[in-house]
Amino acid sequence: MVSARVRREQVAYAQARGRSRRRACAWLSVARSALGYQSRLAAKEAPILQAMRTFAGQYPRAGYRTMMIVLARQDHVLKADRAYRLWRQAGVQVPRRRPRRRVATRRPRPLPPTAINHVWAYDFVFDTCADGRPLKCLTVIDEFTRECLAIDVAGSIRSGRVIEVLARLVSVHGAPRYLRSDNGPEFVSRAVRRWLLAAQIETAFIDPGKPWQNGVDESFNGKFRHEHLSLEWFRNRTEAAVSIEQWRRHYNEVRPHSSLAYRTPHEFKAITETTTRTGRSAAAPPHAEHEEVRADEPNGLTNPEGAILQ
Repeated sequence: MVSARVRREQVAYAQARGRSRRRACAWLSVARSALGYQSRLAAKEAPILQAMRTFAGQYPRAGYRTMMIVLARQDHVLKADRAYRLWRQAGVQVPRRRPRRRVATRRPRPLPPTAINHVWAYDFVFDTCADGRPLKCLTVIDEFTRECLAIDVAGSIRSGRVIEVLARLVSVHGAPRYLRSDNGPEFVSRAVRRWLLAAQIETAFIDPGKPWQNGVDESFNGKFRHEHLSLEWFRNRTEAAVSIEQWRRHYNEVRPHSSLAYRTPHEFKAITETTTRTGRSAAAPPHAEHEEVRADEPNGLTNPEGAILQ
């Protein structure tokens, strides 16, 4: 059984082959009065399709769930099945990514965040300008709110610049309790460890060969590359810094996150701060589970005082 629209198309096909309208309708059991019907659904959904194409033109990696949340802010409230149908009809589907091999068993994450400024994480992402000059990006995020606090862009970033970025963030957001990172030379240098000791920030170095222990920042770096770096063509570092800062603000203020119940990091942070001020316990985001570390897994914590007094 086919829909009325398809049967009208069958009548048009029969007419194109030389049959009269009356005979074609009789053969296909279609009322002739139905041929002049104009669907009102297409006119009703035209603004939604245009809004989808406009948003996809700016952010081509957005999926239908992201578009559903963004369109709801523009008074286009859709359910998931309708959003998926229109997303496919608009022709803005995201190409499927090649699946990666994953560890079968679920491993606990050392030191899961439980509050704002509890755990920050930072890491490096590398890229290249159109003229061949390298780009080195220092990303700093708050693991609890998923907020990207900063993305510092330069050709070379050493420990001195890392300290400058952290000092600026601490003056704006306050100092975190822990700072998670790998064991790169910029993060384990004496200058950085001395500054962390003076700022009373404890380190949470991950174990060598276990990047999943810094999974929140690794996930952010993957989104950063997939949604921005792989789509942009930077002529120089200045242009890269401006473009990356614009994407960082979009990530914090516009892009919904499924791990935050499809809220933006700024929205989730504001809700958490409000509930904390009113005396109620702020609910932890879905990704911040209070997991216990197994006895055979090190907790990844390092006392900065012990790290210096070797």
